[in-house]
Amino acid sequence: MRSRHKKDRPYQIRKTGIKDENIDRQILVLHKAMLDKLCATPDLLPGVLDTLEKRKELGRLGHGAYLTWYCALEQLTDAPDKMYQALLEDSPRMRKLRRQTPLVGILNEQERQEALQAQALGQTTVQVLLGQ
Repeated sequence: MRSRHKKDRPYQIRKTGIKDENIDRQILVLHKAMLDKLCATPDLLPGVLDTLEKRKELGRLGHGAYLTWYCALEQLTDAPDKMYQALLEDSPRMRKLRRQTPLVGILNEQERQEALQAQALGQTTVQVLLGQ
């Protein structure tokens, strides 16, 4: 007879609920707004890179995640479209990375609320945010 206990499965079933989808959409909208502000004010980049370095040193950020953020942010001045594509990518990995963003402190509360309200109606996708 086969065991039907979850702990006996060699795999894990992950269900993504509507709440997680809504949170990911909000995070995506906020990241678009943060990247827009970062492009308009490149002087903010050193603070973001400092946050990234500190998190790596404290062990709060793995090497792969560090490289992903660093390489994408490095494109700010030369190829901002590549930075947008990388950081707004709709993949499970980037959704996970955006939940622990180093882009803290970029938006003030008013900018944050405006970004969320601007996208409050309708479904937001990366293509919509990028104007494609």
